[in-house]
Amino acid sequence: MTRIAGDNSQLKTIVERIEHVEVEIKDLQNARNDIYAEAKGHGYNVKAMKTAVSRRKADATKLAEHEAEVELYMEALKSLVRP
Repeated sequence: MTRIAGDNSQLKTIVERIEHVEVEIKDLQNARNDIYAEAKGHGYNVKAMKTAVSRRKADATKLAEHEAEVELYMEALKSLVRP
């Protein structure tokens, strides 16, 4: 077991800050879930909304490349018969 010599107050402060941030993150995740629940209550498609949010924060170039790749795959799959 590793021992930490000297004053551990800095370590304690850092750990407490991490714990505080983890609580804040959990609170923000709960708030986000509440917003999605509200959107669903107004009749919005939450899955589509999450995709839109994801696309808005994505790098435009990488998003365009990804969408082009997906379209390429979709075109290739058109020639295959679905079981």
